[in-house]
Amino acid sequence: MERYGLAILMGITVGFMDRWAMLRSDYRHYPTYPHGQLNHLALGFIAASLGAVAVPAIAKPDYVAVTFLVLAAQQFRDVRNMERESLNKLEETKLIRRGSDYIEGIARVFEARNYLVIFAALISSAAAFWLGWQYGLLFGAVAIILSLCLMSGSYIGDIAEVCAGKVHFKESVLMVDDIVIMNVGLPAARKKILEEGMGVIISPKDDDARLTLDSPGQRMAIVHDVASILGSKVEINETELMPMARKHPDKGYLGFFLVANEPDLDYLMEIIRKIPVLESARGTALKSYFGRKAAD
Repeated sequence: MERYGLAILMGITVGFMDRWAMLRSDYRHYPTYPHGQLNHLALGFIAASLGAVAVPAIAKPDYVAVTFLVLAAQQFRDVRNMERESLNKLEETKLIRRGSDYIEGIARVFEARNYLVIFAALISSAAAFWLGWQYGLLFGAVAIILSLCLMSGSYIGDIAEVCAGKVHFKESVLMVDDIVIMNVGLPAARKKILEEGMGVIISPKDDDARLTLDSPGQRMAIVHDVASILGSKVEINETELMPMARKHPDKGYLGFFLVANEPDLDYLMEIIRKIPVLESARGTALKSYFGRKAAD
């Protein structure tokens, strides 16, 4: 029994530490508040327990206990639904919205992190059961590092070049370089935009990147993340100062416009480079035969 208890304890400890290491509270507001963090840590503990008991249950043998892993899959799908519903409710009160693609990506991440916890707990529990607690710690540390690596994805800076653009007007039409952003009718709004507005050009590096930036969901994610960090002077029912990302219809690059509370152009470009590429928006045209031929 000491051997079984050691394996289970090792798996639970490593799995819970893995979920703790993957917990983030940042400008995307998930989970910002202590209650949200507690919810995810509690679910992480449950996931760690499920992964930890799998190997001792098989070795017993007690195959009925392993069926709890099947039930866990359904429970963690409910985690995705919980996050999706919560973020959709918050979306109704935001002036600058994330968009459904961004919300779905966040919900998928929360579900996947619980599976990574099960994997870490399973690996460390198996190593502790058959090789000893020292190997359980070693394999657990490797599993945690692997989980953190799997969390990291690609960013806008990996697929596009980001440079400063010129904000100007062509009569009443607001433009960033040669990209039309919107029509601004009020002279006072045009004056404020010329004085405080910032513009950025986001140029895709290849056709896959062009399709990614063409996605409305990816553009909404760019606008939301930038406005969350630098702030925006947009007000309810006043669209003249609304931050926007518009595409050049022929060349495919984006023009981004913002009137920020913290007007720093260098930080604006760096923030855009660090914005994650959404899975649902990722372009894959160059992976197909006809896509490569069309690009040539």
